Amino acid sequence: MSEHSGEKTEQATPKRLEEAYNKGQIARSREVQTAFVLVAALVALAFSGGEMWRILTHTQVSILGHLHDIPLSVGTIQAYAIQSSLVFGTCVWPILTATVLAGLLAGGIQTRFRTTPEALSINWERLNPVEGFHRLFSFRSAVPTLINIIKLGVIIILTYNVIRDVLADPIFYTSVDIARIAGFMAESSFRIIIRVSAVLVILAAADYAYQFWQNNQDMKMTKEEVKEETKNTEGNPQIKTQRRRRALSAAKRKMLAEIPKADVVVVNPTHIAVALRYDRKTMRAPKIVAKGSRLNALRIREIAQEHQVPIVENVPLARLMFKYGRVGGEIPAELYAAVAEVLAWVYRVNAYRYYREAANN
Repeated sequence: MSEHSGEKTEQATPKRLEEAYNKGQIARSREVQTAFVLVAALVALAFSGGEMWRILTHTQVSILGHLHDIPLSVGTIQAYAIQSSLVFGTCVWPILTATVLAGLLAGGIQTRFRTTPEALSINWERLNPVEGFHRLFSFRSAVPTLINIIKLGVIIILTYNVIRDVLADPIFYTSVDIARIAGFMAESSFRIIIRVSAVLVILAAADYAYQFWQNNQDMKMTKEEVKEETKNTEGNPQIKTQRRRRALSAAKRKMLAEIPKADVVVVNPTHIAVALRYDRKTMRAPKIVAKGSRLNALRIREIAQEHQVPIVENVPLARLMFKYGRVGGEIPAELYAAVAEVLAWVYRVNAYRYYREAANN
């Protein structure tokens, strides 16, 4: 039994998952990032490639077509350098913007767009050379290396035919204009990159699935850890029981202290007791100040007798108030008439007693 007590066989609890997210322990794959960036670059190039070619062509024609009548000077060279930089930026910004957004999107999707502040704090264990050596030659570090080797092999296999066709194209041994060469290079590069992108997407999905599985394995917990976390989260059952008992005792003492102020106690006749109080000036309806069954009912009767609170036996009324009423709350509206009769009888009895005592005095 003790042999398997340390095995991580239980799924991570919500608290453990939350702590892992805050520490940045989330399944993520670099291959997903690479695939997103490459696909975004291809899409941006497909939409802006024509305009990019037009701008570059126009710029080169304007520069090369006037070289014979442009005086060379420091100012002229600086002007051409600034113009070239602006043209380069105009051509590159759509691709650069798309790749940056794709990289952020890939990271956000993997982290579920959650920030991990604890992951930004300094972890001195990462700077430990011994731990770094162990990580370098561990099985986990071997997996990315294996994936890179597989990725390179698959890319070579899928692009071999394309590269062979490109090298066998007649453009390499015939005379063609510059536009034909540029178009050929763009088309060939696009064909190769398309195949590479397809491979990267498949590998990214496989790598992310592995990282997700590995992360779940790392976050698994032992049965003892689950019990300890449950105890810390919900509290020790014994302490909770003691607190509940103390709360009930305090509520009971408070309830019994209100009985001397009651106007009447309705009983059933010994199993149930409900104490009522009504003040026309401050209360909208009679309130239940105490209720109890069996021993508690007996205690309520004793306190009522000690303080000369009238006790009325009414079995149906006592049962209904005990079942549907709550201590400190008003009686149910359906019982107003029955309770009014009881209170009227109490007031008559009290009035008769008052006049009788006054006559005797």
